Amino acid sequence: MTEKLSEETRGPLLKPLFDTGWEMEDGRDAIRKTFKFSNFVEAFAFMTKAAIWAEKWDHHPEWSNVYNTVTVVLITHDVDGLSTLDAKLARKMDGLV
Repeated sequence: MTEKLSEETRGPLLKPLFDTGWEMEDGRDAIRKTFKFSNFVEAFAFMTKAAIWAEKWDHHPEWSNVYNTVTVVLITHDVDGLSTLDAKLARKMDGLV
């Protein structure tokens, strides 16, 4: 079972993500990042690659796409907050860019 991040694990897991542009979502225990691409095809390709990992890990983002911009919010709904799954998927998404 997935657990909500403890105060002890939050810093080490989230700080590297904040350094790459992730930020806390206002009013929620979730993280958000906006990815910009040169065009729609690149943005959609990123979403497709990320979707494969999200499905494999059974952890699905809240996201939207407008032309060359993809906005992602990660939260583990089962625990109503952040878990290691969010950090894992965020790192993967950063690596896919």
